[in-house]
Amino acid sequence: MSKMNLLQAVNNALDIAMADNPKVICFGEDVGGFGGVFRATSNLQEKYGRDRCFNTPLVEQGIIGFANGLASQGSVPVAEIQFADYIFPAFDQIVNEAAKFRYRSGDLFNVGGLTIRTPYGGGIAGGHYHSQSPEAYFAQTPGLKVVVPRNPHQAKGLLLAAIRDPNPVIFFEPKRIYRASVGEVPDEDYQLPLGSAEVVKEGSDITLLAWGAQMEYLEMADQLAEKDGISCELIDLRTIVPWDIDTVVASVKKTGRLLITHEAPYTGGFGGEISAAIQERCFLHLESPIARVAGMDTPYPLALEKEYIADHLKIYEAIKQSVNF
Repeated sequence: MSKMNLLQAVNNALDIAMADNPKVICFGEDVGGFGGVFRATSNLQEKYGRDRCFNTPLVEQGIIGFANGLASQGSVPVAEIQFADYIFPAFDQIVNEAAKFRYRSGDLFNVGGLTIRTPYGGGIAGGHYHSQSPEAYFAQTPGLKVVVPRNPHQAKGLLLAAIRDPNPVIFFEPKRIYRASVGEVPDEDYQLPLGSAEVVKEGSDITLLAWGAQMEYLEMADQLAEKDGISCELIDLRTIVPWDIDTVVASVKKTGRLLITHEAPYTGGFGGEISAAIQERCFLHLESPIARVAGMDTPYPLALEKEYIADHLKIYEAIKQSVNF
């Protein structure tokens, strides 16, 4: 075991994947000798050469188009989009090409080896162009998997699973906790299952559901609720698509309440899909309306970032409202 932060865990996963499979290639803006803006790919070019870890032009559509081509020919590209906010120029290449490649060819061809890494979310005073959480845009696209880790152990195991998964995967990394989240990580090669949520803490009064950096606020809110005698069950979704509905259903049938929180805006956020699905499956078990605590329906602000964030205090208030309904 080694103590790593989330960035180091990502770097370690990439190192292991590249050592294990010579077809794994890392590229993106400044990922070469510079190691990327967050240094997630540090030392990989020196170790594996410029043919397997290299810089690209500043053109996201080109990065993913190039990655699609590589994957279709049997390579295993790990393409980095420097910030999730800049994934939108590549949107067509992701949702109309990568996601549909296997389907449109009748399974003759695929780009299943493709993984797209990108840092998402706020909390770094990045303003409206460096703070967005766009996971819900991709959740409606059949053919993609969408994964979000919450800590270093999850980041390494989920990223290795994503790189080796036979489907294109978008891997959102919570940049707010890149260096703040530190934990024990196994040195060896390991994978965590995609599509499987984790029950982080069992409870009896209310189910709290989140993913990525939002789990930190969820755990802080749970500590406040515990002082009030409220027993919370905490679930880390981990995979947005496909999401583990069975684990959430089992929890809500036990607790009778559900609170979902995410960084993305309230309207159209993935919490709405979860809420609808759980209401369909658990209606007769619910003791209160399903609650959502999310970002506001505005562009992500700079000066008022703390007011915008769906933090532990907002979650705590929603917990009390749900339990006292």
